[in-house]
Amino acid sequence: MTHINSRLLDVSEERLNTLTPLRGYAEKRLLKLVDAVVPLRKLVHDIDARVWTATNRSENPTDKLTPDESAAIILYTIEWDPSHPSLYLVLNGTLRLEDRRKLVPWFSYLKLLLTGLFKLPSI
Repeated sequence: MTHINSRLLDVSEERLNTLTPLRGYAEKRLLKLVDAVVPLRKLVHDIDARVWTATNRSENPTDKLTPDESAAIILYTIEWDPSHPSLYLVLNGTLRLEDRRKLVPWFSYLKLLLTGLFKLPSI
């Protein structure tokens, strides 16, 4: 059986409606990844184990990111087992919702993730 990466099929979930801008995450202070994901424990299956994996893979980043920024990016890219949606799928699904209040639990993680992404050089 061929495994098709769910990220390739994710585009079918895109809507053409315009959503209100995401407001509030930028005011959050940067936390360690382990603390930033606490509000996500009920939303994302087995997140603590994935944080452990991501943190261990990013102990000495060479890209001018902090270990936690690097781990936040790694966490976004990790695939879960097929029976549970990955953080990527849950976050992107929430970002597509019109009810922007559903994003509040994600704010600390988004702050860490986007801070790291903005530090990366453009290609």
